[in-house]
Amino acid sequence: MSKIITPVVTILDKDEKIDLQGNDVIIEHLVAGGVDGILVLGSTGEFTTLSYDEKAEFFAYYAEKVAGRAELYAGVNCPNLRDTIRLAHEALRLGYHGVLDTGPYYFAMDEETIFNYYDALLKAVPGNVYIYNFPDRTGHTIAPATVKKLRDEHPNLRGMKDSVQTPGHTRDVCFAVDRPDFEMYSGFDDQYLANLAAGGWGCISALSNLVPGIWSDLVRTQDAGDGPRSMELFCLITRLMQLYAVDTNFTKVFKRLLKDQGLPIQDFCVFPTRDLDEAKYAAGLRLLRDTLAEYEGL
Repeated sequence: MSKIITPVVTILDKDEKIDLQGNDVIIEHLVAGGVDGILVLGSTGEFTTLSYDEKAEFFAYYAEKVAGRAELYAGVNCPNLRDTIRLAHEALRLGYHGVLDTGPYYFAMDEETIFNYYDALLKAVPGNVYIYNFPDRTGHTIAPATVKKLRDEHPNLRGMKDSVQTPGHTRDVCFAVDRPDFEMYSGFDDQYLANLAAGGWGCISALSNLVPGIWSDLVRTQDAGDGPRSMELFCLITRLMQLYAVDTNFTKVFKRLLKDQGLPIQDFCVFPTRDLDEAKYAAGLRLLRDTLAEYEGL
């Protein structure tokens, strides 16, 4: 059984403070759309400018509002390991299914340093931990052998999100770890089927903010073995990959698209951001609307 987990957008006000009313709207949108899980304060969630207290309070808010209707995952990355561990403990105390961490994203790291970082984290966190491998943001990638060594030594390494340009790395990690209970998720939507073919568990997909219904339908259809329909749905998801290229800050694009779908939310993002290219945005909005219309006709 595969899963679709949404790295949820964080709705902010004009002062870059968390807008709880707007986030209520997003929660109900995702739950109604049938996603399996919600990743709070992942990279789509603009976690980098929030204080420790803001993160902890937001995790508590999400736990209360979701109330078991979807699995919750917490992005716990902080500028130092001490706070990352402390935040992980808080999320697990609140009932989160697991915590996810990119690791340090400024200093250069070799494989030994990467191992030492996650080794320390896994020893200190008494619950499910997920590695987030995102070389475009951290400047380094995690070798399959390093993931295997970490999993062999730490049963609480539950899985990994792999945001890489080609699915070969994800495949190699799956083969190296060689454990069916290791939850490998692709970070890019169009790698979902390749992920499953290698023994993975599904996708942590930013597009599922926009089309949770299509994504949940795809997962259920694929799990049921309906190849023709799952391919039709996967083609819709693949077509929507163009939305990531509307602007360098796709989170801004996605918030505005959600607003233009009729959700009563604000679309502010953390600084630095800029006004969108209106022609590119209009093309993206048409693409989304056309794709949703085609989905309704399937």
